[in-house]
Amino acid sequence: MAKFIIEPARRIKRLPPYLFGKLNALKLRKRQAGIDIIDLGMGNPSDPTPEFIVDKLAQAASDVRNQRYSNVKGVFNLRREMAKKYQAKWDVTLDPEKEISACIGSKEGFSHACLALLGPGDTALVADPAFPIHVYAVALAGANVISVPLGCDQAFIDRIAYVCEHLYPRPKVMILNFPHNPTAMTVDEGFFEEVVKLAKRFGVAVMHDFAYGETCFDNYKAPSFLSAKGAKDVGVEFTTMSKQYNMAGWRVGFCAGNKEIVDALYTVKGYYDYGIFQAIQIASIIAIRNGEKIIKQQAEVYSERRDLVCEWLEKIGWEVDKPRASMFVWTRVPDEHLHGMSTLDYTMDLMEKAEVAVAPGRAFGENGEGFLRIALVENEQRLRQAMKQINRFVQAKPKRRGRK
Repeated sequence: MAKFIIEPARRIKRLPPYLFGKLNALKLRKRQAGIDIIDLGMGNPSDPTPEFIVDKLAQAASDVRNQRYSNVKGVFNLRREMAKKYQAKWDVTLDPEKEISACIGSKEGFSHACLALLGPGDTALVADPAFPIHVYAVALAGANVISVPLGCDQAFIDRIAYVCEHLYPRPKVMILNFPHNPTAMTVDEGFFEEVVKLAKRFGVAVMHDFAYGETCFDNYKAPSFLSAKGAKDVGVEFTTMSKQYNMAGWRVGFCAGNKEIVDALYTVKGYYDYGIFQAIQIASIIAIRNGEKIIKQQAEVYSERRDLVCEWLEKIGWEVDKPRASMFVWTRVPDEHLHGMSTLDYTMDLMEKAEVAVAPGRAFGENGEGFLRIALVENEQRLRQAMKQINRFVQAKPKRRGRK
């Protein structure tokens, strides 16, 4: 009798290799063996959600009216609160009824928006390196990815324009992410004005991931894509409450901007889910309304951790530019430290011998090779200990020039 085999769908087979799999498996084995791995690999905030937000959740969860299915797009008051925030912070006017949808985290919203906009034969432009879902969501939608070397200047926009001019059919979607994950690269006022011009010139929709837009340091204020003139004509922006409010596990995000894209996302979500638990939405309203002080305090925490890590990296001899935003530090490992290894193998060795987990740059794209991403998710004591262990690991390996 022939063996019964279940074949996964082609969309699963089209996914690129998940390079974090080996790292996660090693980390699990180490922890099961009782080894304390300091995990700086994932951008998973370890700081607690503010108490007033948790209290509101507990109160709202006990109300039977909040225990039913919710509005797929999010309760109106939550969308209205986000519209007020955009107006106050970025001088962007949004219609909470037509131009904002709540999502089960920005990652879910982004993925379903790709499903709503893209299909077989379509192409999306994605910077390299990139946050993995920016590639995976396109692939899961059945579309193709064209990688463009990352930048934050006119040269980057010119590279995108070159692809649009020479690719047929033209790309349907352009995916941007500033402040950037994994590199923490930022842009200044005026950048998105040029993006909008390019989008209108070539008829390309824009999807901007603004997850770290409120985690900024040194008086830097990240510009919103939607603040550029005409931005709502060509695209949307995704935000999340995960980082600045320490609400990562709550899964609350937003898609805002072009009403046709928001409506298309709403249509897809209507088939897939029944919205966010309403008690979480009510607590999120309170967080947005009363959490501005929390945002500033959390940014200061990440700023202090950034300074500590960057200072240690310079001592170790790794190249680093102090980031103006995000919760990551992106660092180049000198060739003589890599000993001919890929950054994936190097991070495995680092976890094995230094008991610290970081993210290999190659997991974010070809242009990430040679770099590591360090998440600022542990307290200063743990971060300092992690950097000491990394330093001992580096000093114990004799330096060698070049790669094999």
